[in-house]
Amino acid sequence: MKILAVQNRMGIGDMIIFLPFIEAISKKFGTPISILVKESTKAPEILKNNPSINKIIFLDRNDYTKQGRHFGFMGALNLASDIKKHNFDKVFIFNSSLRYRLIMKIAKIKNIYQYKLFDKKKQNVIKAAQNFLKKTISLDIESKPIISINPEDVKKASIKYNIDSKNINILLGIGGSGKTKRVSAEKYLEFIKFCVNSFKCNFFLATGKKIEEQEILKKILNSNFKNLCKTLDSLMISETLPIIKNCNLGVCNDTSFSHLSAALGVETIVLMTDSPLLYGNYNPKMHPIIPDGEKTVTHNTRGKDKINPEKIFNKAKEILDLS
Repeated sequence: MKILAVQNRMGIGDMIIFLPFIEAISKKFGTPISILVKESTKAPEILKNNPSINKIIFLDRNDYTKQGRHFGFMGALNLASDIKKHNFDKVFIFNSSLRYRLIMKIAKIKNIYQYKLFDKKKQNVIKAAQNFLKKTISLDIESKPIISINPEDVKKASIKYNIDSKNINILLGIGGSGKTKRVSAEKYLEFIKFCVNSFKCNFFLATGKKIEEQEILKKILNSNFKNLCKTLDSLMISETLPIIKNCNLGVCNDTSFSHLSAALGVETIVLMTDSPLLYGNYNPKMHPIIPDGEKTVTHNTRGKDKINPEKIFNKAKEILDLS
């Protein structure tokens, strides 16, 4: 039996969020499955050790630039043609779009399972996936993504990057896709100071290449703590995974690294400033910190200036059992 799962969201975090649901389909039918995802999800790097996935097909569609082989009307026909070549028996579509249903019909897939059409408004990304699999194949799936990783890679990374297990190694996910999600370098530096004054530690700085992200990185590297920091921004995602796995703790903005860290089994403090809280607490390994004075967070909370470094440190001590 050949099965396809369609996950058309663009982020690394999105890929990780949907991972347990995709894996559940594979286990239900007793066979590895194929996935249709965007290249920006970095799926080949994240899933290279995952036995539930046997083929990754890229969805070449950019809704912002309105480009790609699979964009527009002709793009839909191209995608149907590309999918048809694989002779899938079933497809599970993790969205409510009529477009994808029609594409799979044109691709001659007999068994099509999909969210209720036109039901995207205010859709809870976790509950929608859970309800979908409950309704279609009678599965109750916990939201607890796990990234499979080779233990030998973890061991090699500890040697290559001189990761001392006697110290407390902390991942700092200082980047972020949007400026309202990026907590300032000053707040991270204050947190680092709390840590350094309390225990022996090292920090691994994870961020992207955007100018604003690099500015945060530079401020930390130009501080008195630069010798305790190692940067990950020049590495591929696949190269960062075994390094993160060596860490005792993650402290991250609401960014891809918070999802990666938690899915690798690392207790991860997520600094939630301007997006729905569920993105920072859907995994049991996640511990959200919200801005002072707020009871919750969502879009347009814009609370990055009210994130309290001492509150982060106290949560870190609690997690690390150092109180």
